[in-house]
Amino acid sequence: MTLIETARAVRENAYAPYSKFKVGAAIKATSGAVYAGCNVENVAYPEGTCAEAGAIAAMIAAGDTRIAEIAVIADSPKPISCCGGCRQKIAEFADGDVVVTLTTVDGVTAQTTVADLLPGSFDADYMSRV
Repeated sequence: MTLIETARAVRENAYAPYSKFKVGAAIKATSGAVYAGCNVENVAYPEGTCAEAGAIAAMIAAGDTRIAEIAVIADSPKPISCCGGCRQKIAEFADGDVVVTLTTVDGVTAQTTVADLLPGSFDADYMSRV
């Protein structure tokens, strides 16, 4: 199964009763293992979880810590893009040159990198004096 196929499959499990906007994400770790996540809404909107965050949590729970590739899919007219919070979460575990594939359920696809998604990201180097 490709990352896009994995993201497409997990998207169907999304819990999105409020927005009806289901999102799926799949991450390949540097170990080669693949982790999936879907958005999980909550009636108190800020308490929901994005698909990317869910996939990252699954990766960390399994013991992997580095992302090698990411795919994100949604039913949208153009390729879905990660929210700002997820961009920072991804940057925590991925190098800037990691490929991020953004796609629609209709197959419209765009590729970018983590660095292009979040230029000037806040990283551990800023904490070097602590």
